[in-house]
Amino acid sequence: MREEHQRTAVVLGSTGSIGTQALDIVRRNPDRFRVVGLAAGGGRLDLLAEQAAELGVPAVAVADPERAPELTRMLEVRGANAKVLAGAEGIAELAAVECDVVLNGITGALGLESTLAALRAGRRLALANKESLIIGGPLVRELAEPGQIVPVDSEHFAIAQCFPYLPDDDLASPAQGLVRAHRSEVRRLVVTASGGPFRGRTRAELAGVTPEQAMNHPTWSMGPVITVNSATLVNKGLEVIEANLLFDVPFDDIEVVVHPQSIVHSMVEYVDGSTLAKASPPSMTIPIAWGLGAPDRVPHAGGSLDWTRAQSWTFEPLDHEAFPAVRLAAEVGRTGGTAPAVYNAVNEEAVDAFLGGKLAFVSIMDTVARVVSEHQRTDHPGGEPSAKALTLDDVYSADTWARARARELLTSRP
Repeated sequence: MREEHQRTAVVLGSTGSIGTQALDIVRRNPDRFRVVGLAAGGGRLDLLAEQAAELGVPAVAVADPERAPELTRMLEVRGANAKVLAGAEGIAELAAVECDVVLNGITGALGLESTLAALRAGRRLALANKESLIIGGPLVRELAEPGQIVPVDSEHFAIAQCFPYLPDDDLASPAQGLVRAHRSEVRRLVVTASGGPFRGRTRAELAGVTPEQAMNHPTWSMGPVITVNSATLVNKGLEVIEANLLFDVPFDDIEVVVHPQSIVHSMVEYVDGSTLAKASPPSMTIPIAWGLGAPDRVPHAGGSLDWTRAQSWTFEPLDHEAFPAVRLAAEVGRTGGTAPAVYNAVNEEAVDAFLGGKLAFVSIMDTVARVVSEHQRTDHPGGEPSAKALTLDDVYSADTWARARARELLTSRP
């Protein structure tokens, strides 16, 4: 254990599932952590103001600029003296302030600018916003120094715990995100999936499922978008792309297996036939605490397994016919460029339509696959930016085109 000091943290997405759990960890460990900035989308403005007042943060950001004046008034009523920033630019500004770690728990593509801003400023980045890495992969990899990114997704946290690190690494621990490691020792990564609420169903049996059924995840409590993504297995497809980018393991060497108990969070298989697996109860508090405290562990961050109780863990292959999201994600990841941004953007639009009762569950992936296929053409504004280096404008252009095309398809449906 290293000498402890109070670590300063900025929490982006503080009113969401990741953010609220992170602040609970901070409250339980006041000698270890101090929050110096909070940001949220604006949908739960009361909670954001309460958090800022309670923690006495000097700066707060809200993604929706129109809600900034209201947030200012709420802070004043609570006696909080915090600077208010607004818009994606404001959140990015907050991500670059002086601190020890930035936890990016924002949902969706909005998190990309903040990820880049934190990396440019030299901040340690605890990354829960997988979309920013996925859609801006080359941009993120170009900026990130070894050890600067700490993966917070439970699957990538698990892989990081099991991945072989160079003995002369300055951290000598799985705090690496973009790692330097004995890659030659690794045969493959095994990413586990709970299977979601519809595990075992055929495509035909998925045709009539409702948003309420999709939101009833058997093991995890999450926000609406990520919960639907877990039901379609899109979330697992995004995690495959993320694993490729974080650990530099080819897509052919990344496998998804269904593990309904969600106890083994992922595995690393080695060339000698041995496999290391990371196991813990299905809770995000342990990887979040690691993201805040790495390379040191936070005592009692989460519950532990009861090894005295009889229990069974099962593993089964993924049905790619019923759940095509993972194979399509791997294809998109191999394509690279702006293809991952298109995959992510169309899925967000399709999920929104599904939750609004305007799209069938199986049509989510049908819509994503169609727009991804169209994106491979070069005769529209969303096409690949040829062989030139990817830019932020390329990513946003593809995102805008993909959303517009998705909405066009969704509104034209009978």
